[in-house]
Amino acid sequence: MTEFLRRGRVVRVSLITTSAASALFASLALSADALAAGGAPQNLPARAATETDVYLLVTFVVLALLFSFLCSIAEAALLSITPSFVAGLQEQAPERAALIKRLKHDQVDRSLAAILTLNTIAHTVGAIGSGAKATLVFGSAWFGLFSAIMTLAILFLSEIIPKTLGAVHWRRLAYPTALFVKGLITVLYPLIWISERLTRAVSGGKSAHVFNREEFLAMSEVGQRAGKIDDQELWIMRHLFRLRSMTAEDVMTPRTVIVGFPEDATVAHGVELDPPYSRLPIYRNSFDEVTGFVLKDDFLRLQAEGKSDTPLHELKRPVLRVPWSVTLSVLLQRFLDQGEHIAVVIDEHGGTDGIVTLEDVLETLLGTEIMDEADTAADLRAVARGKFVKRAEELGFDVPPHPDEEETEVDLEKTEE
Repeated sequence: MTEFLRRGRVVRVSLITTSAASALFASLALSADALAAGGAPQNLPARAATETDVYLLVTFVVLALLFSFLCSIAEAALLSITPSFVAGLQEQAPERAALIKRLKHDQVDRSLAAILTLNTIAHTVGAIGSGAKATLVFGSAWFGLFSAIMTLAILFLSEIIPKTLGAVHWRRLAYPTALFVKGLITVLYPLIWISERLTRAVSGGKSAHVFNREEFLAMSEVGQRAGKIDDQELWIMRHLFRLRSMTAEDVMTPRTVIVGFPEDATVAHGVELDPPYSRLPIYRNSFDEVTGFVLKDDFLRLQAEGKSDTPLHELKRPVLRVPWSVTLSVLLQRFLDQGEHIAVVIDEHGGTDGIVTLEDVLETLLGTEIMDEADTAADLRAVARGKFVKRAEELGFDVPPHPDEEETEVDLEKTEE
């Protein structure tokens, strides 16, 4: 989008420059015409104006303004078309959407070249033709006033007004603009072909990016201020982009507060502990040897069936393992692809660093903790640090406050295993 807007600004500057050059060229042409007429007095025309001269003057002015008006409104409408509009139109009118997409995205350089070419021709021919006939009709003494009036007419009637209309009503003008530009490309193809080759030679065939994350967030904030996007939606959009920069280690439940069972534990042990989690890891000798996980519903069901002596390892399910450095975007995709909700986070030495769940990733996306009636603490990472600080103080060590964490009061007694 930034690239499209940048190109639009280049086109506007080019048109203004072309208009100035055309006016200068017309002035030089008129000066030469006046000299060729034998040095006629400056306040009189070189020859008597005819009715045909008047008609040609009006024709040159009207056609120049008309074609320039069409080019300006087409440029503004084309550059205002958004990818979301094209995607929505794809379901209602696929053929129209395909044409608009081709001219706006796939061949935008060709589209702008066609508009610029016609606008340049209109300005140049209009300036020369109307200037020459104005000298005959009004006399060279009035040529300065005529030029000033034409400049204002071009500024308002072929720049400001049509560009404003195109930018405001671009949705209704999208398809007519596409048809207009398609016709221009067909008629002016030889000139456009030359323009493309020159552009490619200058740019080296490289094209700048069209859209990036910062621009997306900036547009979302504009939409929120305009009332098109609510606060919660903007909040989620901001956190969505954090998934690529945050890792499993940033959101996992640290090892020191993991609740799990050894392999020889029974259903009765699980029911007695009554853990506040639906999925619990099973380990062989320590948490460095996590062999799987069990569902709380499974051992509660066996307890209800009178099978309380059943070892929990018989209910064990395979557990996903991920490195501590995996990004949340990749982790979320693995959870979805494999239909898993829990994974063991492995540190750089191959040991267990913690447990991460699908809920942890979703909490990051939503920017809030998902609490249920069984949760006793909103942030288990704060619980883990609280335990560490408490044990360090018991041993006489002074632990400085963590710079990245806010002070959080946690009831450690309720979270002890």
